[in-house]
Amino acid sequence: MGASPVREGSTVAILGGGPGGYEAALVARQLGARVVLIERHGIGGSAVLTDVVPSKTLIATAEALTVTEQAAELGIAFTGGGDGQVGRLRADLGVVNRRVVELARNQSEDIRGSLERAGVELVAGSGRIGADLSRLGQREVHATLADGQEQTFLADIVLVATGASPRVLPTAEPDGERILTWAQMYNLDEAPEHLIVVGSGVTGAEFAGAYNALGTAVTLVSSREHVLPGEDEDAAELIENVFRRRGMTVLSRSRAAAVRRVSKDDGDAVEVELTDGRVVTGSHCLVAVGGVPNTGGLGLEEAGVEISAAGHIEVDRVSRTTALRVYAAGDCSGVLPLASVAAMQGRIAMWHALGDAVSPLDLSEVTANIFTAPEIATVGVTVPREDETTQVVQTYLPLARNARAKMLGITEGFIKLFANGPGGEVIGGVVVAPRASELIYPISLAVAQRLTVDDLAKVFTIYPSLTGSISEAARRLHRA
Repeated sequence: MGASPVREGSTVAILGGGPGGYEAALVARQLGARVVLIERHGIGGSAVLTDVVPSKTLIATAEALTVTEQAAELGIAFTGGGDGQVGRLRADLGVVNRRVVELARNQSEDIRGSLERAGVELVAGSGRIGADLSRLGQREVHATLADGQEQTFLADIVLVATGASPRVLPTAEPDGERILTWAQMYNLDEAPEHLIVVGSGVTGAEFAGAYNALGTAVTLVSSREHVLPGEDEDAAELIENVFRRRGMTVLSRSRAAAVRRVSKDDGDAVEVELTDGRVVTGSHCLVAVGGVPNTGGLGLEEAGVEISAAGHIEVDRVSRTTALRVYAAGDCSGVLPLASVAAMQGRIAMWHALGDAVSPLDLSEVTANIFTAPEIATVGVTVPREDETTQVVQTYLPLARNARAKMLGITEGFIKLFANGPGGEVIGGVVVAPRASELIYPISLAVAQRLTVDDLAKVFTIYPSLTGSISEAARRLHRA
């Protein structure tokens, strides 16, 4: 993978308007390039329109309902049920989903406005790359518009940021009504009576937890021993226990063989047939079994871009592909399926391509969050390699011991810190707590800035506060 100098005032063509694409566009304009961004579905891409923003908006409503779990302990009573009945909070899914869609649309328009103010040329259509370089080293990029017309641009630099789509199983074809992908969940006007979720990864766990909190009966079909395979084992075990405590049915070591829509006396339903012959019946089924990179039909291989067996674009740490001055960012590259990583890859690509100062992508500093209730936030090393186990030290601190947690009625969750030896640098952490996505930040700073556990421990924290447990965990590693 190589690079060659580009001329001042270069033209950048970007395929895809998600986080990788629109963040790259803003950086490229800042550095003086002319930028053309081609997006077929809407600015913001699936992250804004059908994935990250909508799902977390739905989860925010579910989270508001889970807060009521501690109501009695906090001395809060629900009244107004009438006829001596206790009133209950409930969610109107039609209202919730209309808010979800509206918020996603507004966010998309806000991003569009930022791009337009920056001077990015926006093209609504599908893009593909020409195979050959011109005499001046430029490449043709073709955009097919909605009306079938085609526009062609000459670009010095091309960034592919086309994202991924929900994986569809041949034995579980979605119909958008009863058998659904995550992108179709916002079409529902009423909460499912019984939602079967196939897949216990991040997407499956988040939706299962959210709908369980919204009052829907949920069955989670997990092919692994525990939900959230690949995540911190203590965190995954805690979340699965929370799911079961809240009434969710979790079918471990169970794999779906087929999903079909059936007619019942009381209306339509779905049946999920498992590989062991069992059949689970529900009103709706969400199939959440990962994503497929959107790399077909883009002219990539003809242009010399190497594609993996799974369909991902091969990139290095500055987002370069194997084709001259063609870069890639986001889920289509298969690095990490996180909007924050896509955005950073896009920025890095432009910094590198346009000759600005750049640091290669460092996955050891990536912060991730799973929006279950409680949330799971991680950064850096959370599962030490076998050759690291003799040097790495860690501590585990339950949140239930924290004074502020007691005040808030928080009984589940923990802080886990990893260091490269007693008193050494902080190399990773796990936070399981309400708003863990906010609490992880001081640990992320420590990892990124190579702070020691003693550096972290000596910073003042508020008493009482949940961050006090981070400081306490760091103190425990002074002489682990």
